[in-house]
Amino acid sequence: MLTKKQFELLQFIDQHMKANFVSPSFEEMKIAVNLKSKSGIHRLVTALEERGFLRRLPHRARALEVIKLPPGAGAAAAPSDTKFSPSVIEGDFRRGSTGSGDTVSIPLYGRVAAGTPIEALPEHNETLELPATMMGSGEHYALEVEGDSMIDAGILDGDTVVIEQCDTAENGAIVVALVDDLEATLKRIHRKGESIALEPANTTYETRIFSPGRVKIQGKLVGLMRRY
Repeated sequence: MLTKKQFELLQFIDQHMKANFVSPSFEEMKIAVNLKSKSGIHRLVTALEERGFLRRLPHRARALEVIKLPPGAGAAAAPSDTKFSPSVIEGDFRRGSTGSGDTVSIPLYGRVAAGTPIEALPEHNETLELPATMMGSGEHYALEVEGDSMIDAGILDGDTVVIEQCDTAENGAIVVALVDDLEATLKRIHRKGESIALEPANTTYETRIFSPGRVKIQGKLVGLMRRY
């Protein structure tokens, strides 16, 4: 599944090439999907390449090839504009799916990267039934983990993490951090003076340092589920 910005960019590139027989420039892409920098476009194009939707043609400037489009792409189709605002959906505590004790139903969103950041998806089609005792007060949601940069913290690729929605967290907490309003990643947060460090729990990855305005906390880790 593509993120909203990836979907928008892929559809724009496809429509531009059909109309003009040439790939749009990064400046045109930036304007089309309302980004502030070309570096954001570069990340989106790279992500689309890695997912098999785009291919860059060698030795040619502005040369992109659309290999495929996701289901629903087209002039009449558009991704959801729903904002990323997770909320608790109350379950029927008397008839919880676990069969014992109270349960709460929380939304299961898309994947969050424990490695190279990806955008946190604002849509969900599934929910999880969890014991109410697993969560405190406040709003919660779940995300599937993609990547291995938090393995030394016991968080593995394919795990499902339970996140308490918040916009602040103490130093050393594991958080979902939104970077440049584009990408979300699961990392341990540390503040160093005016800078914010997003630290992996895997020595093969480097800690990334950002200015405060580039990072927004979307929630902190309160639980983890794993299927065997």
